[in-house]
Amino acid sequence: MKRKDEAVPLTLERIRADVADLLGEEPADVPDDENLADLGLDSVRLMSLVESWRRDGITVSFAELAERPGVLAWWELLRERT
Repeated sequence: MKRKDEAVPLTLERIRADVADLLGEEPADVPDDENLADLGLDSVRLMSLVESWRRDGITVSFAELAERPGVLAWWELLRERT
């Protein structure tokens, strides 16, 4: 079980799970290449992701994620930063 102060590594699966959690969906229902805004990911939820990932040591900005709002696009952007 994860401790509150223990960072979970950022993986493609975690990105999908974090997005699904915010949208109230199952991770399997979040496609890799879907525009997440079309699935209901608004700016408030996006900022929540940014803050969560920053707490885990991932350097990312709102603008970077908003520019390419897709699970696979985010993974391609962030995998080198983990």
